[in-house]
Amino acid sequence: MHKFEVLQQQLSEGRLSRRNFIKQATALGLASAIPAAILIEDAKAGAPKVGGRLRQGLSGGNTADTLFGVLGHGDCHQVNVQWQLLNNLTEVTGSGEIAGDLAESWEASPDAATWTFKLRKGVEFHDGKSFDSADVVHSLNVHRGENSRSVGKALVQDIVDIKADGKHTVVFTLASGNADFPFTLSANPFPIAPAGSMDEEWMKGIGTGPYTLVDWEPGVRAFTRRNPNYHKDGPYFDEVESLAITDIVARMNAIRTGSVDVVDKPDLKTLALLEKIEGLNIQEIGGNVHYTFPMLVDQPPFDNNDIRLAMKYCVDRETMLQTVLNGHGYLGNDHPISKTQRYYNAELPQRQYDPEKARYHLKQAGLERFDIDLHATDIYAGGLDAAVLFQERAAAGGININIKREPTDGYFINIWNKVPICVSFWSGRPTEDLMLTLAFSKDSSWNETHWNHDKFEQLLIAARAELDESNRKTMYGEIQQIIRDEGGMIAPVFANVINVVSDKIGTPEHISSIFSVDGYRNTERWWFI
Repeated sequence: MHKFEVLQQQLSEGRLSRRNFIKQATALGLASAIPAAILIEDAKAGAPKVGGRLRQGLSGGNTADTLFGVLGHGDCHQVNVQWQLLNNLTEVTGSGEIAGDLAESWEASPDAATWTFKLRKGVEFHDGKSFDSADVVHSLNVHRGENSRSVGKALVQDIVDIKADGKHTVVFTLASGNADFPFTLSANPFPIAPAGSMDEEWMKGIGTGPYTLVDWEPGVRAFTRRNPNYHKDGPYFDEVESLAITDIVARMNAIRTGSVDVVDKPDLKTLALLEKIEGLNIQEIGGNVHYTFPMLVDQPPFDNNDIRLAMKYCVDRETMLQTVLNGHGYLGNDHPISKTQRYYNAELPQRQYDPEKARYHLKQAGLERFDIDLHATDIYAGGLDAAVLFQERAAAGGININIKREPTDGYFINIWNKVPICVSFWSGRPTEDLMLTLAFSKDSSWNETHWNHDKFEQLLIAARAELDESNRKTMYGEIQQIIRDEGGMIAPVFANVINVVSDKIGTPEHISSIFSVDGYRNTERWWFI
């Protein structure tokens, strides 16, 4: 009997709790197979209903946020509000599949280098303008060119040409094949705005999305109303109030007191207490979220790989999993590909905490001891705790870590990608290519370790164009090993996606594990019971 079937049988017979079922299935890399009814306590079936105001308290808000992801870092609050207002050509469903959004279909040439997208007809922007191919060409061309400030620039650098073929067809010509190109267009930097719009117009929130903008205060609050002319089923809420609550204690208080109906990234130390509160449900889904300590490899001291390896051996992953995550996840291996993904390399030996090996690599670098500042804040639940644990364990390996506590607001602007090492995290992406391109491509503005590795770049491009599944798996496996052994990413743990929601909220059969609150699309997919 398959291990997952054994777990299911133990659950049905009462020999395994729901919580332990989720933990064990996640550890086996089988999180995507967990039914939604198990993920949500006391799940209630029923057809979606229209009405009510959803109030949500979300992490990640920043006073520098915009309504268009191309211009900012993009975290839960910003992207969630963005997708209330705008649509992409494609979207990732709750079950992890690619589906049409503003595109109704697409087709690739045999070499996957030319993609033809057929657009939905009859779609209108909030201001009444009809959506057509000119809007797609304009919106996606914003990300191209030397002077583009787009955070998604690296993802579309292989597009040679975008052209309209009539009002409802767009043809993309790529420099080389990309078997996952429809997934690329689902990424949050690529929503579609009206042709001709620029920075100031995008701040008005004019899109084709499920809601229209009433009020927006960056990093603080957004208020939206249901779009009666939306082109898909839903949305179901009449109104949505989205509060940016970066402080984890404040988020927990908001959901406990009923001030909001939804929060993401709860305090894992008190999660068991939340589970006992009547009227609340816990959603827990294994996915691609991983916590990191990125080291900038293009400047001292982390331009020396022996020092990077010493740091990696000083992380006590097992203890971090049990204390920072309270067991809600599994061990990471210093690369960004999760067990749930197609090309995960299960053959790589798991790196363990080993202070003796850390001292060995310090000696190889010509050092007996090593001092470093680690910039940290609670950008995820337990970010500071993770830094303190790293500090405590690193001492045995000859590394003295001085923790520099930073404010949460402005962290991704002032600290991340600028200091030699800091606390960070990734929500993950639906495909290996998207994750690796965003986090490691030399041309990506989200390259948090400043990685520039010729062999990696060659493999990344080759794997993207490779149509043979076996060959792709081999290439992505080698990429994971290169990053693990030479990269600047310390990825100690992968965390389950956890949301706390009112039991008055109904959800679809599948809930996305890619980002929190159903892939940041809960406002379109959920409803009040």
